[in-house]
Amino acid sequence: MTNFASIIFIIGIHCFFVCTPFLLHANTVNFNTIVIEGNSRISDGAIKNYSQLRVSEPTSAQDLSNAYSRMIGTGLFKNVEFKETDDQLTIFVEEYPTINEISIEGNTKFVDEKLLSVLKSKPRFVFTPKVLEQDLTTLKKLYKDRGMIAARIQPKTVKLSDNRVNLIFEIFEGKVVEIEKINFVGNRTFSDGRLRRVLSSKQAGAFRNLVQQDTLIREKVDFDRRLLTDFYKNRGFIDFRINDVNTELSEEKDGFFITYNVTEGPQFRVGKLSISSEISEVDPAIFVDFSKLRTGDVYNASSLKFEVLKLENKLKSVGLHFVRANPKISRNAENLTLNVAMVLEKADRLFVERIDISGNTATLDRVLRRQFFLVEGDPFNPREIKAAEDRIRALGLFSNVLVDIKRGSSKSEVIVDVNVVEKPTGSLTFGAGYSSATGLGGLIEYGEKNFLGRGQALSFAIKTGKDNQLYELSFYEPMFMRNDLGFGFDISLNDTDQQNAAYDTENLQFKPYVVFPLGEKSKIKIDYAISQTDLSNPGNVGSIITDEVNEGSVISSSVGYTYSHDTRLYNVSGDSGVLIQLGQQFTGLGGDKTALKTALKAAAYRSTFNEEVKLKAVLEAGSLTYTSGDSRVTERFSLDSRKMRGFKAGGLGPRECLNQICGTQNNDALGGENFAVARFEAEFPLGLPQEYGMTGGLFYDIGNLWSLSKVNNNVLYEEGAWRQAIGASLFWKTPIGPLRFNFSEVLVKELYDKDESFDLTISTRF
Repeated sequence: MTNFASIIFIIGIHCFFVCTPFLLHANTVNFNTIVIEGNSRISDGAIKNYSQLRVSEPTSAQDLSNAYSRMIGTGLFKNVEFKETDDQLTIFVEEYPTINEISIEGNTKFVDEKLLSVLKSKPRFVFTPKVLEQDLTTLKKLYKDRGMIAARIQPKTVKLSDNRVNLIFEIFEGKVVEIEKINFVGNRTFSDGRLRRVLSSKQAGAFRNLVQQDTLIREKVDFDRRLLTDFYKNRGFIDFRINDVNTELSEEKDGFFITYNVTEGPQFRVGKLSISSEISEVDPAIFVDFSKLRTGDVYNASSLKFEVLKLENKLKSVGLHFVRANPKISRNAENLTLNVAMVLEKADRLFVERIDISGNTATLDRVLRRQFFLVEGDPFNPREIKAAEDRIRALGLFSNVLVDIKRGSSKSEVIVDVNVVEKPTGSLTFGAGYSSATGLGGLIEYGEKNFLGRGQALSFAIKTGKDNQLYELSFYEPMFMRNDLGFGFDISLNDTDQQNAAYDTENLQFKPYVVFPLGEKSKIKIDYAISQTDLSNPGNVGSIITDEVNEGSVISSSVGYTYSHDTRLYNVSGDSGVLIQLGQQFTGLGGDKTALKTALKAAAYRSTFNEEVKLKAVLEAGSLTYTSGDSRVTERFSLDSRKMRGFKAGGLGPRECLNQICGTQNNDALGGENFAVARFEAEFPLGLPQEYGMTGGLFYDIGNLWSLSKVNNNVLYEEGAWRQAIGASLFWKTPIGPLRFNFSEVLVKELYDKDESFDLTISTRF
């Protein structure tokens, strides 16, 4: 035999034994018996079924190979061997052990129950390397998402009798690796600080040891790319792009540095606006003034999508179901404008065959269906489907929402497939708060945003302070009877124990209401309220308060409305817009008194200096008029530091003083039946590192509180007097909640007013 032939022969023999894990005949064999050996937990019959081998049937080498693969594939066997003896096939199996118990060691960031809940390995389940590898991957990701990328997990097994094992996960957590810094390269218009506020990922703050919500999650980086892109394109930077996102680990491996390399491009404004129709029977002239887009405005992609959807809904309302508004954009590079030509064109005649909903286990189907403004059989509108998806996502009941369009049973029909992933919607909250006006207080609150899976909101709260207690029960159905009608009610009991006064109060109220929209940005709330108010335990009070206490318990019944117009919700930054609220309460429906109470609030918000500075102007006013009976101190208006800074609660307005001299006694704040205040405020960065969470503010307040239906010679300031105050604020985001420090200087006041130069407000939930 030549050397070449020898080599070929040796290679052939080697391949034969490598490729064949057991000795087999080249031809088929009929086995009269099949014997199982090595098993202790799994029955012979089950093993034979797994192999799919049968006696008295021709069995080839390939059949045995397939049987081997099937048995190993069950995940029940560590090893399988076949042995042929005459007409008998013996199957030797080595079973994987069963898990007796699972324990976790070395964990401090997660409790055992949390880690055990994510494992696929379970007691009394079969232990396999494949499942173990999946569990290790899951645990590592859990720690990675918490910022502990250096965490090591070492599995160990302890053999027991009867082919059982104890499974132990030894965890070496290591340190939390935070986002040390988020930087931007290429931004010219907006500062790094402004862009950081856009991202969902946050860099480590000053209280990193207390609050660790600034860890790196890779999935968040992709989401942040979309957020940043939308931010720029909604401000006219249509050529904006992210060139690269670089993530680097520090040399100490205790922090990440994230750098966004961006190209802003120029900012575009809206140029010429036009509307035309490619359909002869559709006159575009009737839609010319329908859009709110205006020439000269900064181009906003989101606003354009909203206007397109509005226009298509208008077309549908006049019976034009298969007409689409197609915005065609052309740019003018010279003057940096975008011309928007809205073209009305024919759409495919498609109908909704059905809407399929899946993934909702707790939430009823109807909660999702009512977010669609179309039903089965309606003309298909892709933009309306996208808007419905956004509305479902805005419910806050789901962690993920996916709406897909599939072909229906005919060419003219489509199926809308809705898949959701539910998230926890209930919460039990404990909290604390402090205010210079009310002191230190506590909070216990239970809330459920998806009560009984109906999309209803239910909450119960107990709020306590040094000298007050408040109990509240609230319920709200956002879509009562029809899609745009909301219904709810509030029940409250409020007790005060000489809170900023020398008497106690008790108020019990039941208030049902309905809410319905009046337009895109407006709504009206109509309510009925019945309440019982009592004044008791008077201390050193004057004759007016004494008379009101002597009235005893007073029942009032009223009906009212509150009109709201809010454009901030439709502004891309959320920091600009106007808010107008007008409310009136008509008292006298079966109660003890007849009165009309009116309250007005108008506020304007604006961001300037590339959205670094926030400006706010607020005007509030109110009037209370009694046609039967007299007002009480609990019904009249009062001004505290939330409405008029620089003054204590009850620190200004009419008051009763003995012989018109206010000392430590007989110094009663009576409130007023009319008030008016104006507040002007600017919030701005302080130049400190953003991780400190501090911004500054300046304010100017002017206000007046006056008028009483019942007076005597000892009442001062009944005719009113304007007070003024200026001051500075420090806003501080801390782990225990947002703090606001106000430092005030009163410019104009009256002799017996009670002013304060400093007040602090803090509230948190945990």
